[in-house]
Amino acid sequence: MPRPDPDELLDKLQREEEKRQRGKLKIFFGASAGVGKTYAMLLAARRRKEEGVDVVVGIAETHGRGETAALLEGLEVLPLARIEYRNRLLAEFDLDAALDRKPQLILVDELAHSNVQGARHAKRWQDVYELIDAGIDVYTTVNVQHLESLNDVVGQITGIRVWETVPDRVFDRADEVTLVDLPAEELLDRMRDGKVYMPQQAERAVRNFFRKGNLIALRELALRRTADRVDAQMREYRADRSIQRIWQARERLLVCVGPGPEAPLLVRAAARLAASLKADWIAAYVETPKLQRLPDAHRKRTLDALKLAAELGAETATLAGADAVSTLIGYARVRNVSKLVAGGSAAMGFARWLRRPFGERLAERASDLDLTLIRASSDETGPAQGPTRDRRADAEVRAWREALSVARDRHSPPRSYAWALAICAGVTLVASQLIDRIDLANLVMLYLLGVIFTAVKLGRGPGVMLSFLSVAAFDFFFVPPRMSFSVSDTQYLLTFFGMLLTSLVIGHLTSTLRREASVARRREQRTSAMYAMARELAAALTTEQIVGIGSRHVSEVFRARVAVLLPDSADQVKQKIDDPDVNIMLDAASLDVDVGQWVYDQQKPAGHGTDTLPAAKALYLPLRAPMRTRGVLAVSTQDERELDVPEQQRMLDAFAAQIALALERVHYVDIARDALVNMESERLRNSLLSAISHDLRTPLTAIVGFSSMLAAQRDAHAEGANAAQGELVDAIHEEALRMTGIVTNLLDMARLQAGSLKLNRQWSLLEETVGSALRDCKRTLARHPVQVALPADLPLLQLDAVLVERLFANLFENAAKYVPPDTPLVIGAQRIDENGKPFVRVSVDDMGPGLPHGMETRIFEKFTRGEKESAKPGIGLGLAICRAIAEAHGGRIGAANRVAADGRIEGARFWFTLPVETPPPGPDDAASALPEPADAAESADAAPGATPAPDTQKAPDPHNRRQADTHPHTHS
Repeated sequence: MPRPDPDELLDKLQREEEKRQRGKLKIFFGASAGVGKTYAMLLAARRRKEEGVDVVVGIAETHGRGETAALLEGLEVLPLARIEYRNRLLAEFDLDAALDRKPQLILVDELAHSNVQGARHAKRWQDVYELIDAGIDVYTTVNVQHLESLNDVVGQITGIRVWETVPDRVFDRADEVTLVDLPAEELLDRMRDGKVYMPQQAERAVRNFFRKGNLIALRELALRRTADRVDAQMREYRADRSIQRIWQARERLLVCVGPGPEAPLLVRAAARLAASLKADWIAAYVETPKLQRLPDAHRKRTLDALKLAAELGAETATLAGADAVSTLIGYARVRNVSKLVAGGSAAMGFARWLRRPFGERLAERASDLDLTLIRASSDETGPAQGPTRDRRADAEVRAWREALSVARDRHSPPRSYAWALAICAGVTLVASQLIDRIDLANLVMLYLLGVIFTAVKLGRGPGVMLSFLSVAAFDFFFVPPRMSFSVSDTQYLLTFFGMLLTSLVIGHLTSTLRREASVARRREQRTSAMYAMARELAAALTTEQIVGIGSRHVSEVFRARVAVLLPDSADQVKQKIDDPDVNIMLDAASLDVDVGQWVYDQQKPAGHGTDTLPAAKALYLPLRAPMRTRGVLAVSTQDERELDVPEQQRMLDAFAAQIALALERVHYVDIARDALVNMESERLRNSLLSAISHDLRTPLTAIVGFSSMLAAQRDAHAEGANAAQGELVDAIHEEALRMTGIVTNLLDMARLQAGSLKLNRQWSLLEETVGSALRDCKRTLARHPVQVALPADLPLLQLDAVLVERLFANLFENAAKYVPPDTPLVIGAQRIDENGKPFVRVSVDDMGPGLPHGMETRIFEKFTRGEKESAKPGIGLGLAICRAIAEAHGGRIGAANRVAADGRIEGARFWFTLPVETPPPGPDDAASALPEPADAAESADAAPGATPAPDTQKAPDPHNRRQADTHPHTHS
């Protein structure tokens, strides 16, 4: 058993560790709507719940189907988030609530769904990925028409294009896929019975998308896609366990493409065979050292055959190896191929005696594979000439003619042959000086050394010529009778034959080694170039550096001119020229930005050497990174055949991938750097706010105190006071109080951001906190009547009364700024449940102009105001402090416009939630510990226009229940 590869074992362990940390994704996959995916998902979830698993339904679309909705009973269902879009509140899956709840298993229906604008992610499958990264298992559903790769195919079949799609990688990376299948007739019966759509909708659907032929085709696509995924899992299993034996669980063909003229015939025959077997197929070409010596015409014929196979739907592969047979068999076992297709025997006569045909050698060593040999007909290889024997003779002649043609195409330059003649003359001269000192048999070694040197330095042709010249020179100059080609002793004939054969073999082997060394040297150069570029790209910190490094290396390796097209903010690509070496850059005449834009948009190569826009002068490759395409690489080579070689194409793809990864790395480095700058700016700003607020607090307190003293003195001597001075004193006092409020906000914000603020939680009544806040804001709300509509059954809340009063005060002050005078404010509250936990939701409604569009969330950010360049006082910190106080208590805060039935905005509603905790035991102690309730009349006096409460207000009873007439039950 072969020793396992340590790198593969390490990679396997890393993948297994990553899987253990992530949640598992299970997809219920169907051919169309109505087959029962959601029903099957809910059934599976109920079984898991019975096993003791914590199961939560994030979102399940029942579409009004009663039998599906019945399965939701007994399962915990998360409340949906409400997102405003175009003045409408739309329900969406609440990702944050799911992450906070963090169940073992969550159900998220309709994986291909597009979220409402304003949600965290654009697609629901991105929500699912975040849940999986958090370690939560997910059950979800998807239809075959929503897979990205099959979207066009489904559109052609049904005539209806589905715009919501899921990338195939999401489907392929799922831990489990369950196919929910239903025959077309049964699905149509369900449609007619109204179990899928309402009767009118069902009748229209049957006439359009849900035609029987469409359903059959979609069902086949779903079955095939599921089978493809299972096949990939089987191959991964065999690779993980190093299983060499082929499992013929599915038909897969491998056609062996060679340099011969029968290559197109083999490809077409394999395509027909694969179509008849309904199997996928691979076209592979093995480039051995012998085939690397083929002329360009033969290599082009091979590349054309591979391109033809790709056009006919095959997967193409170019392999490298010393033995084509063993390389192909090894590749077939790795890919779990069941059938091999190769060319039949074309070698006959002496050629067959020298080397057995490829098909026979393949059949002998691939005993566990089905082998199909296809012999080229006379129409494919040439015109027929007479009977079968004549055709065989003609084929043999053509084989020798082709061999001679190959030999002519590989000829060495004339000076190499001249050097071979010179070497032969030199060896003969040296041998003539040594003939009296050494034996004739040893002189042969000198000629063999000359042959080796010639084959290494000059090539195969000069080495072969020197072999024959060496035998002739040895016979003419040194074998008796000398200076004659006649041989007196017949044993020298054996010497001549052995010398010639040894010279030819040594020359052939030496030339082969020379060729292989040259190939190895070129591969080493390419590897070194890749390593050098990767090392430089790893040290690059800017996009300009990456463009310069990548362009320089691509230009050096491929002897080409290069351009890198990068997108701008509007996703329009343009050339990035920042490298000082403009000699490697493509000029405007050779660069077509429109082609580059197409490549960027479609993420497919185009231009010279491809099937898309082949008339272009350059080759355009998308710079695809893991997250997205980062640009386009344009390459224009001096030699048009430079990129026709398969290994050169692979090398260029590797260069493009390295450049794309570097661009993506720098992009995220910039994002991280901006985030760090923002964090440092935030820290500096908080420190500055804290310092300023502390330094300003003392003098402001003194100003407020002095203004209060002046106002008191003025009131004591009212009869002699100057009216103008009195107004000035009041103005000083008002502005000092306003400045004190601003500084207090700055200090509170700094303390909240620094985390140094600790809550002093006490059990309190909400109406007491509201009343205290209204008293403090009596002057602020002088022109705004306040209506308090608090239910009588609100529970005790454990809160920091001072901070919550501050929260109310900031909300009142914000409303007083932007709401027209004499318009009422309504304070309400209700008990709600969020994520299975009880909360009290408090709201403050106004009758103002409402919030600007898109500011519902941003308005709670620091230094953000509802009106830009407004003359209204304030620095935009009040609502930010409100959010910090609400979150410190474990609640949330938000704002939205109140929309009337006719679509008119009636005002704004600000709300926040406070958690409901269990009061301490001991009702008597609890009752005695409660403070005396504030006088409702004082609250009413604090805010003119507030609804008065009866004077019979009493303390709450020991069971935490209030009198029904504490506040009138009004609703806004």
